[in-house]
Amino acid sequence: MPKSRLSVGAAVASVAAALVAGLVAWPGTGNAEAAPAPVTAAPSTFTHPGVTVSRGQLDFTREKVTAGAQPWKSAYDQMMGSKYASLSRTPKPRAVVECGSYSDPNYGCTDEREDAIAAYTTALAWYFTRDERYAKKSIELMDAWSATIKDHTNSNAPLQTGWAGSSWPRAAEIIKYTYDGNWSNSGRFATMLRGVYLPEVINGSNSNGNWELSMMEAAVGISVFLEDKASYDKAMATFRTRTAAYVYLASDGPLPKTAPKQNLDTREKIVKYWQGQGTFTTGLTQETCRDFTHTGYGLSAISHVAETSRIQGQDLYSTDVGERLRQGLGFQAKYELGEAPPASLCKGTVHRGLGPVTEVGFNALAGRLGQTMTNTRKLTERNRPAGSNNLFVAWETLTHAGNPR
Repeated sequence: MPKSRLSVGAAVASVAAALVAGLVAWPGTGNAEAAPAPVTAAPSTFTHPGVTVSRGQLDFTREKVTAGAQPWKSAYDQMMGSKYASLSRTPKPRAVVECGSYSDPNYGCTDEREDAIAAYTTALAWYFTRDERYAKKSIELMDAWSATIKDHTNSNAPLQTGWAGSSWPRAAEIIKYTYDGNWSNSGRFATMLRGVYLPEVINGSNSNGNWELSMMEAAVGISVFLEDKASYDKAMATFRTRTAAYVYLASDGPLPKTAPKQNLDTREKIVKYWQGQGTFTTGLTQETCRDFTHTGYGLSAISHVAETSRIQGQDLYSTDVGERLRQGLGFQAKYELGEAPPASLCKGTVHRGLGPVTEVGFNALAGRLGQTMTNTRKLTERNRPAGSNNLFVAWETLTHAGNPR
């Protein structure tokens, strides 16, 4: 906005920036459409490594593992014993990855996701062991794909790109900013992220909420690696409105908020989109009555973006994002732990299987901020060490359990 504009315009921009920075709480307007997203989110200078995990967090974990402390040592052993840490792994890149619904057809889908997780895993292994072989393996995996892939096709292309595109920048951030050896093709890898991955995810999706949330996780992480402030701002704006439309709070009013351009302009349309659920309770998500697995994807992506934002200097945990994440995790955890749902929830039947997705949000909200999360704590501790969902979540007990940094 030009400086010659009235001061009220500057005030609006200031309030919007304060919202994303976590300086003020996000209001519950009671309107069906999500509140407008913040104007700006990108830091003046990006922090590296800064996608989901920071150098301070990695140092804390390394100290715990070296000391043999739990649960970090068992989580480390789990990671190092997995197929993703194997130094004999051979990358399987494809020029075109074709993924249909539920990966049918599956032409490179599993290979891409798992090679990306393996790149992240071996990057972590490098940091914790300082064994150069792991850094070189991570580079080998990233180089193989950056030399080969040109496109993603078929119906699940946006989601597939989001999943793999969430893991690649995590790996790249650790290698580029902590490994002193030679990564001569890092520029080509950046070109791959900018040309193949970012265009597929940056404009979002009107599908189920876990799609857009995972896509925005990828877009935010890629933007950090590329130091692309415009893409970071765009992705974060979409993320904020989608998060508000994914997890219901009573302060939203009688109906959940909706994401723009979805044409959910009647109660009937909203109920149908929320899997036929017509009773809205704080912590319910748009996919709760579909199944907890897809709900876990959405909640995990919310926690990952919030964590990256915190590392980059803006605390979303103190805004509506944190409250929606806290309530969403707690609501799902209660039933994941075995409590029978009431007849008013999903017609009395829920499909459990939340996955290893609670550590990041639990550590931030209960650990750093001291919020009470009884059910989430019980579920998180029961599931330790949390492994990988083989899509885009990996080793979060190791990186985030009890991590104050």
